[in-house]
Amino acid sequence: MQHLTSHHRVAILLHRGIRDRSGKTGLAFLRYGEAEVVALIDEDCTGESLVDLTGIDRQIPIVASVTDALAYQPDVLLIGVAPSGGQLPDSWWEEVKLGILAGVSVVNGLHSAMTPMIEDLPGGRLQKGQWIWDIRQEPPGLGIGKGLARRLPCQRLLTVGTDMAVGKMSTGLELRKAAIAQGINTKFVATGQGGLMIVGEGIPLDAVRVDFAAGAVEQAVLDLGSRCDLLLIEGQGSLLHPGSTATLPLIRGSQPTGLILVHRAGQTHIHNCPDVEIPPLPAVIELYEAVARGAGAYGPARVEAIALNTAHLKPKAAKGAIAQVQQATGRFCTDVVRFGAIELLHHLLKTP
Repeated sequence: MQHLTSHHRVAILLHRGIRDRSGKTGLAFLRYGEAEVVALIDEDCTGESLVDLTGIDRQIPIVASVTDALAYQPDVLLIGVAPSGGQLPDSWWEEVKLGILAGVSVVNGLHSAMTPMIEDLPGGRLQKGQWIWDIRQEPPGLGIGKGLARRLPCQRLLTVGTDMAVGKMSTGLELRKAAIAQGINTKFVATGQGGLMIVGEGIPLDAVRVDFAAGAVEQAVLDLGSRCDLLLIEGQGSLLHPGSTATLPLIRGSQPTGLILVHRAGQTHIHNCPDVEIPPLPAVIELYEAVARGAGAYGPARVEAIALNTAHLKPKAAKGAIAQVQQATGRFCTDVVRFGAIELLHHLLKTP
């Protein structure tokens, strides 16, 4: 598996994604990736301030095209946007091809593989040292889950959510950063394309056939969990979402010792499913704990804390929302992106 390091110079393709949710993969890499990001590509935000647009305090130019980004000498083009339907428009594909022809490697998190594009290149091959990393590929040799992860001695914390795209990956990565700073032997099991781009360890869960999903999670957890004291597993989807199938195999495959529930402050319905209400958080906690317990077939996994996404609130309102959720649930609550994860980490390490 490829792994982007601090030696790489990355341009992130983000057309229309800076202002909406379709660019969350690229913006997450911008926050947490090790590689140097030299340019962002978004035709709708050319020349604007990244700080003003996103709150991310980085002085990185926003340009209109891959061709413009080449002036900043990237050696990797990262596809950081996921358009509706999962397909890049033809004009964006042509931009990517121009980057490949210029000798730039590609990190691709879309369902459509880019490796077949090599056949269309002059000579039918990449340049020396150039590569294409198609992340969403099912790993070989998978089997069904067997609940073996519960034998691991490490603490295993899984982020779960009230909806998709509420901050499960960010919560795990903030905890990872805080734990490593404290000298704790920590690993992060990435389960989506964004997490894999950032840490290079884990599985692309949505590329795995459903029969083998729990087994794929289990395989990754056994591998990384045998080499650490604290294992953080990136959550996907939600048990509440009518289209989500990823959360249950994550719970079964990782056999978590604890759960962190991630919720967007004030959200009352599933995004894009306005007829599906999000129940009160105490009921959601009860649901996740009951599913994890499996009526006693598995060990208990308590929701140890609430990670509240308050990005859309002003600081005073954010603190009020955190206090309200903590009182309503009886669980520790904070926004780890806004206020840091060290307090949450200390709370989790004190938990039996």
